[in-house]
Amino acid sequence: MDSQQKTAVVTGSSSGIGRAISQDLLSHGYKVIGLARDHKKFDPENKHYFPYEIDLTDFDRTISLLKRILADHEEVNVLVSNAGFGKFQSLENFSVTQIQSFLDLNLLSHILVCQILVRYFKKQMGGDIIIMGSEAGVLGKKKSTLYSAAKFGLRGFSQALRDEVGSSDIRVCLINPGMVRSPFFGDLNFYPGENFENAIETSDVAAVVTDILAMRRGTIIDEVNLSPAKKVIVFNK
Repeated sequence: MDSQQKTAVVTGSSSGIGRAISQDLLSHGYKVIGLARDHKKFDPENKHYFPYEIDLTDFDRTISLLKRILADHEEVNVLVSNAGFGKFQSLENFSVTQIQSFLDLNLLSHILVCQILVRYFKKQMGGDIIIMGSEAGVLGKKKSTLYSAAKFGLRGFSQALRDEVGSSDIRVCLINPGMVRSPFFGDLNFYPGENFENAIETSDVAAVVTDILAMRRGTIIDEVNLSPAKKVIVFNK
């Protein structure tokens, strides 16, 4: 892998954690290929940011787009698989359609994108994959049945993938943040407390990503867990 070329594919790049990661990578000299449903929310005005609009649950179109991206940007050597959303309620309140669409984005799309990039990285003789997990993938709690199912799935997937591709100089790391102050909570009925120690900032997660990528290739960071100093949850009235 050519260490002089730093190009990252970031999914969910237009908002929240993905946006912060994209901004931080750009500031560190990376070229960023951003995948998101709507790029109107984020325009870094940087010639090294390449936005692509995609619904990652449209698997056929996602495959086609990624193949085109890799043909146009042959130097890609980083994937940050971040896209996702949260929905928290009792299991019996989810319809079959809601369950399927939730797992399509929060689990299956990550697996599919990783599969395509793994094939490419093997041909390129190496690369980095960073997958955004969650504290919900470490400990399951009530009303997070679907979210935990997806994040526990990503955790097992990351562990197995790391073991599978390590000999090809492909590093795989999972990041498990606790509550992050971001638009993630916009459609939910709860959010982290207002004090600075009640939530992780998106910039904190972004800093971890750049640190992982800066680590010498002889060392692999398997998993990173991030937590607020004082966890406070506020519920909407």
